[in-house]
Amino acid sequence: MANYSAQEVKKLREDTDAPMMECKAALDEADGDFDKAKNILREKGKAAAAKRTDRSTAAGVVAIAANADATVVGGIVVECETDFVARNEDFIALVQGIAELYRDNVTVDEAKVKEIVEGAVAKIRENIKVTKSIRLTSDSPIATYVHHDRTKGSAVISAGPPSEAVRKVAIQIVAFPPDVLKKEDLSKEKLDAEIEIEKNRAMNEGKDEKLAENIAKGRVNKEFVKRAVLLEQPYYIDPSKTVGQFLAEEAKGTSLLSFAYLAVGQGS
Repeated sequence: MANYSAQEVKKLREDTDAPMMECKAALDEADGDFDKAKNILREKGKAAAAKRTDRSTAAGVVAIAANADATVVGGIVVECETDFVARNEDFIALVQGIAELYRDNVTVDEAKVKEIVEGAVAKIRENIKVTKSIRLTSDSPIATYVHHDRTKGSAVISAGPPSEAVRKVAIQIVAFPPDVLKKEDLSKEKLDAEIEIEKNRAMNEGKDEKLAENIAKGRVNKEFVKRAVLLEQPYYIDPSKTVGQFLAEEAKGTSLLSFAYLAVGQGS
């Protein structure tokens, strides 16, 4: 005869989110010892997480958490296997909670984060993993934006008075993810590589080498730089002006210092 009550099974399920039958099995294995049963379920959750680590994670959630004056921001990407899980409100709340951990701690206890993820794997039965995390601080409010599908988000650090224009730049980053903030941030190696690609393209179109090199430089400035550099991108609301020009008009006295982009599938 079981030496535990139905109420204890119910409480174990409430405490661990494990299926009812697994709670009963854990209490059987623990001879009715409630704390021991919790540990058994925790260890089984870790084992379940280990078994699922090779499964691909094609879905997930981006969460960003800011403090009251938006001078400290934590951000996280947590990936899972299916959209069904990514749309689950409990999963979304779990990811938001992890973002708050990164916001509230200069050094995050990664063991605690791992324990949270393992608990989610045990409950949800999918591979779940943190693929990217950020913690940003600033003297001025940090502008943030998370897309409505929660698969992409951004944060922008600026100097100067708070401005709605900076938040619009955060939206710009999600719509057209740039590589760098300003042209000077592009490495010479990257620019040279892009010029070489465009030079070969022009030569394949029948241009001689000297002309092909001039064409390549023009194309890199016109196409690559305007895609890769945030301040050089056409502004999404009015493509006749660049993001830099938009800020100069709408956020006088404000300059962008850095940005972060978070996305499901982006990698670490």
